[in-house]
Amino acid sequence: MIDDLDKRIIARLQGDLALTPEPFAPLAGELGLAQSEVVARIARLAESGVMRRFGATLRHQQSGFPANVMVAWRVEEGRIEEVGAKLSAERRVSHCYWRKPQPSFPYNLYSMVHGKTEQECREIVGRLARETGVGDYEMLFSLEELKKTSMRYY
Repeated sequence: MIDDLDKRIIARLQGDLALTPEPFAPLAGELGLAQSEVVARIARLAESGVMRRFGATLRHQQSGFPANVMVAWRVEEGRIEEVGAKLSAERRVSHCYWRKPQPSFPYNLYSMVHGKTEQECREIVGRLARETGVGDYEMLFSLEELKKTSMRYY
């Protein structure tokens, strides 16, 4: 279970951290805690599964990967985890989700593939299709990024 202090730490971690050798020191100062206590609480939140991870948000268009495509895969139910693991292991895949298929759109596994060009994205997807043996998929290329933020819980 998390307490109000944990919620304050989580809220602060949802924003930017200082690019310093001790990025948790300012947070510790704000909370009136020792930096070691803040680090211990973050570790406990991670170990308990409350907080899975935190990391940088990369603006892929500005980092040399302006092309991206959401790939909707139609995967046999018994192979979802296997195929999901293979897609997730690809370094050009940033997201991979299992979702319930719909009658009008029967795809159940979704991944975001990033590349330098649309053609490169197509090549990566083609290779992934061959490696996984999944040939039923749709590629939905992004036209414009309208919003990109991390979820804020507190």
